[in-house]
Amino acid sequence: MKYVLALLLALALAPAHAALDWESALNGEQRSAENKARDSSRHPRETLEFFGLKEGMTVVELSPGGGWYTEVLAPLVAKDGQLYAAHFGMNLSSNAYFRNALGGFLQKLASNNDLYGPVTVTQLAPPEETMVAPAGSADLVVAFRNIHSWMRMDSLDATLAAAFTALKPGGVLGVVQHRAPSGDDLSAMAKSGYVTEAHVIAAAEKAGFKLDARSEINANPRDTADHAAGVWALPPALRGAEEDRARYEAIGESDRMTLRFIKPA
Repeated sequence: MKYVLALLLALALAPAHAALDWESALNGEQRSAENKARDSSRHPRETLEFFGLKEGMTVVELSPGGGWYTEVLAPLVAKDGQLYAAHFGMNLSSNAYFRNALGGFLQKLASNNDLYGPVTVTQLAPPEETMVAPAGSADLVVAFRNIHSWMRMDSLDATLAAAFTALKPGGVLGVVQHRAPSGDDLSAMAKSGYVTEAHVIAAAEKAGFKLDARSEINANPRDTADHAAGVWALPPALRGAEEDRARYEAIGESDRMTLRFIKPA
């Protein structure tokens, strides 16, 4: 009985796991009204909860682009976690887009140093730069809508290998990607932005990951995934013909797979 009472007392006095500050993450001043408006299509809270995000984690965001998800992740891990943003390499000078994208992202971080100061920017430029975080340090690696880009650059395998190296055993790789209903033409998938779940799963398993769960959080049955301008015909890009704009706006953002993989312990 004394042992049981001592155990109950120890549990009662143990510090509770800190709750994530979703209010600051989703509604803080770091987010524009335009970015907040995308929440209804991208479901950031539901997605990150599905991936298992918790306070204190070390998180790696692969290819963060303009930082839409960085705005959400930074306040969530700011207290006692760590966020690595694995952006384009600084010396990818063959295409001005890479440097412009990285420069814009760094300007975003500098614009709110109180929030983004702790974010560590690393370089993801296979095959030269693949150390997205110290080996075995990350609890969670996330990739949002960029599998097709890595396919176009012939760096998907190297990128997934970098994620595998960065993760702790038992760590999670979370993937959100525009979903093709079928097809095996890799060049067509890379060009359209829509990739089959089978291809993503096969690539992740090749890197050593095991599929743990799927979710339809980011599904959109209105999207037929067969637009002439690919996924960019839909919001927010809306690159399709002007006469089709209303139709594309009615469809909304793309149909997306949401997959959770585990690095085996």
